[in-house]
Amino acid sequence: MTGKWIAGLLLLLVAGSAPAPLAQNNVSIAERLGFGRDAKLLIVHADDVGMTHAVNAATIKALDSGGVNSASIMVPCPWFPEIAEYAKTHPAADFGLHLTLTSERLYYRWGPVAPRDKVASLVDENGYFWHDWTPKKRIEPKEVELELRAQIERAYAMGIHPTHLDSHQYRLYDNGKELFEVLLRIAHEKKLPFFVVRDWFAEHPYLESSLSPTDLVIDHTVTIDPSVRPEKWADFYRAAIKNLQPGVTEFVIHLAFADEEMMAATRERDTWGAAWRQRDFDFFTSAEFRRLSQEEKIQLISWRELARSR
Repeated sequence: MTGKWIAGLLLLLVAGSAPAPLAQNNVSIAERLGFGRDAKLLIVHADDVGMTHAVNAATIKALDSGGVNSASIMVPCPWFPEIAEYAKTHPAADFGLHLTLTSERLYYRWGPVAPRDKVASLVDENGYFWHDWTPKKRIEPKEVELELRAQIERAYAMGIHPTHLDSHQYRLYDNGKELFEVLLRIAHEKKLPFFVVRDWFAEHPYLESSLSPTDLVIDHTVTIDPSVRPEKWADFYRAAIKNLQPGVTEFVIHLAFADEEMMAATRERDTWGAAWRQRDFDFFTSAEFRRLSQEEKIQLISWRELARSR
């Protein structure tokens, strides 16, 4: 995962030509959406919705601000019912599903939607998803598929109509062709676009070789790296915005209010913790972000709009 964190920004910081178009009559996504070929299109996407109330509240406020225009929901998490109700009553909101197979926090845990005995390779001795996957753990693709289908069906049952799919901690992209093909199979069946990025193909060639000509592929992604110091947070995003390349880029951000709940849930480490998420919220709801986007002639688009380009 570390390569993905920093590679996105590095690719944006080097001069480059417009990205290669997808194989649909040699027409780029931007052109199919009615923009010029050199347009800079940006999705500002909040991950981990449903994790805590603080995440939900911050994400809803950020969506209302207009700076954040897309998000994805973790169905297995404790605060999923709250955001499911919001999504149900706000059908225009651009919510995808953040397909979840790990429970990375030390004290704040969640487990599968499917029966635990049916997905035994995904859970620890206490019935929670593993904190992490190691080479010694055999993750069974059939159990992954069973769990992902259970998460999607629960979302539909609670009134969510997702605009796209993506993968918590990139587990479905970074762990071999078998797991990526599970995602592909389900996405094709549900007729949903899914997050996959052209910049990842060099590191994981099986991603590109597994795709069909009609699958949407965005060009770049940017996620802030744990090596960025808090005082340099805004500088990182300013540089990413000013160096945005033509094509479709997704900023993957993580929002929450740094309140008592969020500090307790993430207290064992700072990475993706309460203060991290508050900084992301502060920047992407700021007047500065809106001003920079306008100055750089960046167009915000959503996954709902991307789906219409297929």
